[in-house]
Amino acid sequence: MTRDIIKIDEEKCTGCGVCVPNCHEGALQVIDGKVRLVSELMCDGLGACIGHCPEGAITIEKREAEPYNEVAVIKEMAPKGANTLIAHLKHLKEHGENGYFKEGITWLRINGSKYDINITEVVEAITENNNGHNHIHGGSCPGSRERVFSINDDIKPSVDHVPSALRHWPVQMHLINPNAPVYRESDLILAADCVAFSLGSFHNSFLKGHSLAIACPKLDSGTEVYIEKLGTLINDAKINTITVMIMEVPCCGGLIQLVKAALQKSTRKVPVKQIVVSIEGKILRDEWI
Repeated sequence: MTRDIIKIDEEKCTGCGVCVPNCHEGALQVIDGKVRLVSELMCDGLGACIGHCPEGAITIEKREAEPYNEVAVIKEMAPKGANTLIAHLKHLKEHGENGYFKEGITWLRINGSKYDINITEVVEAITENNNGHNHIHGGSCPGSRERVFSINDDIKPSVDHVPSALRHWPVQMHLINPNAPVYRESDLILAADCVAFSLGSFHNSFLKGHSLAIACPKLDSGTEVYIEKLGTLINDAKINTITVMIMEVPCCGGLIQLVKAALQKSTRKVPVKQIVVSIEGKILRDEWI
C-alpha cells in the first residue's frame, strides 16, 4: 500500500543515534554506523524522529510500504514497561491517531496484566492535563472492554421487545481483538455501519449465530489496519465464512475491497458472501463472490 513513511539520507546520517529513542515504535536502529529503518510495519509515518536529527537526514516520503500495525507495535513495547507505552500512546494521541490509540488501549486492557502493566495508571498518565486533572477520553472508555454474553433463546419476540442477537462486544473494527475466542472458527458478519439501521430484520435473519464486526470504509481512518485484522481472523482465528453486508451507496464497496485485499495476503481461503441492502431496507443482492 502507499503511505507516509520516513526516509533516511545515508550521506547526511552520522549514526549518532539521537533519533532512535525518539521513535517510540522502535522502528529505528543504528547498524553499521548508520541509522536504519528496521521495520516498515512499525513506522507510523508521523515523523516524531525528524526534529531530533541534528543533521537533517530524516524526511517523510510517500511510497509503497507495509501497512502500519498497532497490535504488532504495542506487543513489542509491552515488555519494555509502562513508561515506554505511555510515550508511544501519547505520541499517537497528540497526532490525532485515535483509531490506533484505541486499538493499543484495547490490546493493553486484554493483555496488559501479563506484563504487570496497570492499564488505569497508563490511561491516567496519558489523559492528565496541564492542571493535573484526569479526563477519560475515547481510548480509555469502559465501553471498549471486551465482553461476551449469552443469549436467552427462550425469550420470544413481542410487539414491545425484539431480542438482540449480538453476543459479544466491542464490534467496531478498530476496537475488536481478532484473536478473541468469540471469533475462533465462527461465521463472521462484516457489516457497514448503516446496515443495521436500514435493515429491520438484521438481528433475526442475519446476525443470529454469527460473530460481528462493523466499519465504514468512507469515514473510518486507518483502514489499512482492517486488512491486517481480517488477515488474522482468516489465518489465526480460522473463521469459516465472511458475509459482507453493505449499503447500495458506492462508497460501501470499499468494504468488499478490504476483504479481497486481506484474502490476497492470507494463507487460508474462506468463502465470502456479499449482501447489498437498499436505503429502504430491501435486499438487492445476496450472492457468494
